[in-house]
Formats: sequence, structure tokens, C-alpha cells
Amino acid sequence: MYEITFATITNWIDTFLGKYMPEWLVTTVECLLIGVGLLLVYALLALFYIYFERKVCAAFQCRLGPNRVGPWGLLQSFADMFKMLIKELITLKHIDRFLFALAPYLVIIASMLSFACLPWANGLQIIDFNIGIFFLIAVSSIGVLGILLAGWSSNNKFTLIGALRSGAQMVSYELSIGLSVLTMVAFAGTMSITGIVEEQKDLWFIFSGHVPAIIAFVIYLVAGTAETNRGPFDLPEAESELTAGYHTEYSGIHFGFFYLAEYLNLFIVSGVATLLFFGGWMPLHIPGWEGFNAVMDYIPSVVWFIGKAIALSFIIIWFKWTFPRLRIDQLLKLEWKYLLPINLVNLVLMVIIIVFNLHF
Repeated sequence: MYEITFATITNWIDTFLGKYMPEWLVTTVECLLIGVGLLLVYALLALFYIYFERKVCAAFQCRLGPNRVGPWGLLQSFADMFKMLIKELITLKHIDRFLFALAPYLVIIASMLSFACLPWANGLQIIDFNIGIFFLIAVSSIGVLGILLAGWSSNNKFTLIGALRSGAQMVSYELSIGLSVLTMVAFAGTMSITGIVEEQKDLWFIFSGHVPAIIAFVIYLVAGTAETNRGPFDLPEAESELTAGYHTEYSGIHFGFFYLAEYLNLFIVSGVATLLFFGGWMPLHIPGWEGFNAVMDYIPSVVWFIGKAIALSFIIIWFKWTFPRLRIDQLLKLEWKYLLPINLVNLVLMVIIIVFNLHF
């Protein structure tokens, strides 16, 4: 089933538009369709994740969670979204107005560019080229600039401390994320996201990559949680210390941008882990179990990708509502003294496995 590609549909749309429009207009219309689709999926996914985390958090704390607005509280996230959209944008004195207004847009643009790199199925991706992983890591790093600008331009000691914490945290943990990704890129032999997924059509890398793949996955999950500023690594916005951290002074839709980006970054981290370790849109195949493999092929590839990403997101949410917040010295010690050295040794171990052909 994974051999069926969505490129058939996209090529049909391109051919259909080409019959009635000049080439430049076809390109413009296709870009508009992609943009609208991206924004729609982005918004709906963020609303789902807000509801999902509230329900998971409630279950961990023996509560009900949202249960009043709509059946089972399903419309609570929509109500919150509309409330945020109509809230006033408060203008502050003694701030750098340009940078203050620019910061949330940098955060949301970085999130959307990263989101656009994720292939949901074979042929169903916006950006796909031979250095896709490199591009993904590059654009995801833009978000820290928005956070630093937000904290500095607000002219508030709490926001500045939050921004400095975030800068130290995100720059540190990007190293572990990069090395974990590099370990799997070396194993796959390509930087193309589609190519990495297609290498897993028979067996996912988490199984075929032996111990180094498992170590890389665990480190990626910890570093990804820190990179998204989620508990227990949520020091940049520690409510008990910094009121709300780097976005304390933001209101209305500007605050909403930070809020949306945080939840979508959760999906992006989970989606990248799905692509690198769990086969992306590829179904679960076990060598020799032809009947089982045939049944797995009937499940649509989009369902495989979304299901895996949500399962990994549940684990990251589980972290937040289980472990207490770390101190800043503990957070940096974990990265520089433990994760980074382990990652470097793990990369060498993966190279040895590849050179001597020790994998499945």
C-alpha cells in the first residue's frame, strides 16, 4: 500500500490547471493552495494538541479536563482560539517596538517552515529535496532568534532572564539533536527525508539500527523535549519564577503565535522522530511474516504517520506531567556532561556498524 503515491493527485491538479491557465498563473495558484492548506492543517493540528494535552494532563492528575464546551469539551480549544483572536494588542512603553512586533513572527515562521518539511505520505510533502534534513535543522534554528528578541525587546527583567535561559538551552540541546539526526543520516546514507523513509520499507531503523539507533532515539527524545521548552525543561517560561518568561508582555494574537508554535513544535519533534526511527509513513513490516505485512499495507500511509507522531507526542507530554522542573545548572550539566559525550561515542559506534556491515 505504501507504494501508492499522492504525486498522482498533485500531478493531476497541475495538469488540470495547465489546461486553462498560463504557466505563471498555475504556479501562483498552486502556491496559494499549498499556503492555505498548510495554514489550515497547522491551525487544526494546534487546536487538537491543545485539547489532547489537556485531556492527558487531566488523566494523570485524576481530573476530567475540558468537558463543558461542546460534547466531551471538544469545542473548548476553538472557544479559546476565538477569545485570543479578539483580545486587544496592548502597546507598551519603553520597548523596542519593531523587534517586539517581529519576534512572534520569527517564531511562527520557523515553526511553519519546519512543518512544511514533514512528508505525511509518499508524495504528500511541500518541500522535498536531497538535503531535506539539513534544511529542516537550519530553519528550525530560527525560532530561538524570535525568543531572544522577544525577551530583550520587552524591556522587562523577567522576559530577559527567560530569553537568556532559552538561548543557552536551545543552543546547547541543538547539538544533541543534530548528532542524533546525523547518526541516522549516516545509517541511511542520504539526507533526503523521502530517501530516509524509503530505506525503512522493510524494517524501521529503530529495529535495524541495533543499539546505536535506540541510543540516538532516546537522546533525540530528551533533547527534542528541551528544544521545545517543554517540562521538565520549561525554564524559559517558568511560571513560578518568571510569571510567563520571554512572552510575559505579549497579548492577543502575538501571544497566540508563541502558544501555537509551542504545540506545533511538539508535533514537529515527534514527526521528525517518526521519520528517522519509525519509518515515517511506512507500515510495520516483519521479515518473513508475509500475511501480517499484507494486512499492515492496507492501513493508509497518512494514518501511519499521524498515529506514530501522536504516540511519540504522548510520551513527551508524559515527561512534562511526571518529572519536576530542572534547575538551569542541572539542565546544562545533563547536555554537556552526559548527552553530548554519549552522542559522540554513539556516532562512532554507528559508523563502525555501517563499515563492517553489522546491521540487518
